[in-house]
Amino acid sequence: MAEQSRLTGYRRPKGEVGIRNHVVILPVDDISNAAAEAVAKVVTGTLALPHGFGRLQFGEDLELTFRTLIGTGRNPNVAAVVVIGIEPNWTNRVVEGIASTGKPVAGFWIEGKGDLQTIADASRVAQQFVQDATEIQRTPVERGEIVMSIKCGESDTTTGLGSCPTVSQAVDRWVAAGGSVIFGETSELTGGEHLIADRCIDDACRIAFQKTYDDCIAVIEATGANLLGSQPTQGNISGGLTTIEEKALGNIAKTGTVPVVGVLKPAELLPKEPKGLYFMDTSSAAAECVTLMAAAGAVVHLFPTGQGNVIGNPIEPVIKVTANPKTVATMSEHVDVDVTGLLRFDYTLEQAGDKLMSVIDRTINGRFTAAEALGHREYTFTKLYISA
Repeated sequence: MAEQSRLTGYRRPKGEVGIRNHVVILPVDDISNAAAEAVAKVVTGTLALPHGFGRLQFGEDLELTFRTLIGTGRNPNVAAVVVIGIEPNWTNRVVEGIASTGKPVAGFWIEGKGDLQTIADASRVAQQFVQDATEIQRTPVERGEIVMSIKCGESDTTTGLGSCPTVSQAVDRWVAAGGSVIFGETSELTGGEHLIADRCIDDACRIAFQKTYDDCIAVIEATGANLLGSQPTQGNISGGLTTIEEKALGNIAKTGTVPVVGVLKPAELLPKEPKGLYFMDTSSAAAECVTLMAAAGAVVHLFPTGQGNVIGNPIEPVIKVTANPKTVATMSEHVDVDVTGLLRFDYTLEQAGDKLMSVIDRTINGRFTAAEALGHREYTFTKLYISA
């Protein structure tokens, strides 16, 4: 097995470890996007995260939006946050949720001031946050302190045979090192959900998982819709996956062999203990899923793909792994780890795992992923139902 590299990261005020050092300008709602983006244009080194929601939501849908916003700001890859909303109440709720981490955060609202004054006030604070963040030094960290997430996309026959098993190597090694990993894609477990249930660590975990899965399927079936074309997707079908069961087995293949120790709601903050593999109830849509996992605290993401997927995330680096030679030839700029040799028997699965672990270590230590270098910053909320 490959020797572990020396790892460095950014240790936040309460001990969490990040691998990036972003200063985020976070709009609370869609009508604050323009002001947030204006601040990011004025102050070099800041990152605006525009999105399409945050007004007239209610119930669990609204709570999920708050969990996503607050979780984004809490993520250890974020050094400081400027929050901008249309009014003070919801703005302050997001600020207070992020402030509990001990990191710098400030809130501004547009009502009673207008965009120009809000942009000016927020920019002055953002400038200070950026200058302070540039003085934060990387320090040695342990693998078990870093939270990983996993999701596959544009899967095909090579995914289940090559890239997903390679990711499973990283999952097992991560948990063995004392770390935590989050997986999800609830609907894509169909036909193999019993395999996950059997790996749940106790009855409480098993019951929570089964209820989460059953509730998701009940919502889908209640519509009377035929998911063919959505699950599996058109890309999956052209890649040789004809049923959701085939897709599920590839999806499950990337989760390794370790027990499932907990079940999370979408964007729910990952518990500090126990460490291990967690299931999160998520959409199978790439941008939504990664956004939810980043909001839970994941700081590095592994993304096995077959046909090729370009997804990135603004705050969580996404590492692409493929075993499809056509994808490597035609979309090489999006591929971080090429494991096509696994299907040619050029090396073993353990050696493919070594290749992936080397890229993970380099990414932790600061190397940009392909998605980061190409500017992919997909940040997409999950919406549960209509707004009022």
